[in-house]
Amino acid sequence: MGFIESEDRRLMEMEELKNRMLLACADLSRRKDQEDFQGSRLSSSDFDVDDHCGQKLVCVTSGVSFLGLAIVNRLLRRGYSVRIIVHTEEDMEKLRELEDSGEMSRSNNSIKAVMAKLTEIESLLEAFEGCRGVFHTSAFTDPAGLSGYTKSMAEVEVKAGENVIMACSRTPSVRNCVLTSSLLACLWRDASTQDLSPVINHESWSDESLCIDKKLWYALGKLRAEKAAWRIAKERGLKLVTICPGLITGPDFFRRNPTATIAYLKGAREMFADGLLATVDVMKLAEAHACLLEAMNKTAFGRYIYFDHVIDGEKEADKLAKKIGMPAEKICGNESINFLARFELSNKKLLNLMSRTLRSCYNER
Repeated sequence: MGFIESEDRRLMEMEELKNRMLLACADLSRRKDQEDFQGSRLSSSDFDVDDHCGQKLVCVTSGVSFLGLAIVNRLLRRGYSVRIIVHTEEDMEKLRELEDSGEMSRSNNSIKAVMAKLTEIESLLEAFEGCRGVFHTSAFTDPAGLSGYTKSMAEVEVKAGENVIMACSRTPSVRNCVLTSSLLACLWRDASTQDLSPVINHESWSDESLCIDKKLWYALGKLRAEKAAWRIAKERGLKLVTICPGLITGPDFFRRNPTATIAYLKGAREMFADGLLATVDVMKLAEAHACLLEAMNKTAFGRYIYFDHVIDGEKEADKLAKKIGMPAEKICGNESINFLARFELSNKKLLNLMSRTLRSCYNER
């Protein structure tokens, strides 16, 4: 595909991103004519739709999350200016930790940070003002402090998604929105009530009742949030694409993204047995997000499934389990099986788009 990189290269890129964020945040704190960084929103006058280098301004929600950081990194490499939304004091603390690390390099000051609440549309309107595009990648934590993802979090996910899409539609500068859903919004289907196709692709939707019956709250939250986003986008005339990735992996992924990882793997045995337990590297996924945004005015539309690997045997399941620190039987069961997948995942729609646009994406930057 041309965009697969070594793990060392990915780690170097993540460190480079951290350094850029450090310098940007330090610069904000030094400028006396601006608001204090902590707990404030930056005025829309601080941002132009295009800066003096002609870079387009885009916004990334949950910009300090595992996926958010990777997306910001890719956008910076493509020449974008990026506004990062931080949602909570915990997010601010992450930025402070980066600042305290002491490792800095020269920055073109193309990263800005702004505090905004996903529960307040007015807050998002201010954050999105002047941006050409918005990437909404939610990164919620369990409010009860427990591992996993609760039913109440699914409700928060839906409300936050509704607010983001509504705010995008009400912000004149925003032309396009890319929303991160999940492969789980596609694959949980009830065989007892449906004549199931053996192929699961961008046209497939999970069954809401099945998700509730199995207490698959992460799948339910992503499913409902994506459907709500499509409803509002169509009503408001907003250009939207959604991407439904498999389990997001990458360097130290479980430590950096534990809630989503644990929540995704609820029902892992059934997914494994059906040939539907798939993963995707975070940097490849970030690249896909960037290419989708750039192709939205040409060929990108609708939903996209993305994964780069299917866990198709006990050795693969054991390898994944060790990375997460859980018994392999939690993924593949206790008995040895002759692996024979019932279903097939298809991400041809996205692969075809990226094969057409990836080369031109790089040439243009």
